[in-house]
Amino acid sequence: MQGAVLITGATSGFGAASARCLARQGWPLILCGRRLERLQALAEELSELTSVLPLQLDVRDAIAVQRAIDELPEPFSGIQVLVNNAGLALAPGPAQAVELSDLHTMIDTNITGLVNVTHAVLPKLIAWGSGATIINIGSTAAGNPYPGSHVYGASKAFVQQFSYNLRCDLQGTGVRVTDLAPGIAETEFSLVRNAGDAGAADKVYQGTVPLTADDVAEQVGYIAALPAHMNINRLEVVPVRQAWGPYAIHRDQLTESA
Repeated sequence: MQGAVLITGATSGFGAASARCLARQGWPLILCGRRLERLQALAEELSELTSVLPLQLDVRDAIAVQRAIDELPEPFSGIQVLVNNAGLALAPGPAQAVELSDLHTMIDTNITGLVNVTHAVLPKLIAWGSGATIINIGSTAAGNPYPGSHVYGASKAFVQQFSYNLRCDLQGTGVRVTDLAPGIAETEFSLVRNAGDAGAADKVYQGTVPLTADDVAEQVGYIAALPAHMNINRLEVVPVRQAWGPYAIHRDQLTESA
C-alpha cells in the first residue's frame, strides 16, 4: 500500500518533474504551490496515471500550511512521503550590494517554509511509520561557497543540518530523511534568480551540460521507493562537467622595478 506524496514547489522545475516521475510509479500526489493555474494543469496531465490533489499554498504562511494539512481529504490524508522542494535563489550579486528584502525572501522560503511544512506533516509521517520518507531538496551550495551565494548557500546549509538532525529526532519511528543535493541544473530557477533576465540565466549554462529537472526527479523517485530499512542521509548529484575550483586569493598588483 502506498500513501500520498506531498510535493512543495510543484509548479515548475524539480517539483513538477518529481510529480511526473512519482505519478508513473503510482503514488497519489498532493501538489503544492502558489500558482494555481500551473497546479491544475499538472494535475490534469497526471490524472490518467494516479489520483492528484492540487493545493494552492504559500509555504511561508505557517497557519495556512497547518490548516491545509489538517483538512486533507481522503485518500490524501495518509502522507507517506514529503518532498520539500519549494525554494529559490535571488540577488546573485555581492551581499553588500543586494536588497535586504531579497535576502529575507530566501530565508522565509528556503528555511521558514521548509520548517513550516515539515512540522505540519511530521505527525502524519510518524503515524505512517516504516517506509515514511522526507526528501529535502538541498544543494551543493550548502558546502561549496561561491560569489553571490551568500544567503542562498547558507539556507541550503540549513537544509543539510536540519535533515541530519531530523534523522536523530526520528530515530525509532521508521521515518527516513534524505538531503538530496543537486549541482548545476537547468530549470526556471536561474531565470528567477536573475529577476527574469533570460540572457543572464542562459549564461549560467552556456557551453556546458548541466543536470535537468528529470535527472533530479529520478533521484527523488529512487529515494521514495527504497526498501523501508534503508536510508540515504545525503545524495549529492552533479553533472560530469562540474567539479571544485581552487581557492580565490586576492593579490596586490606587483610592479616591476626599474
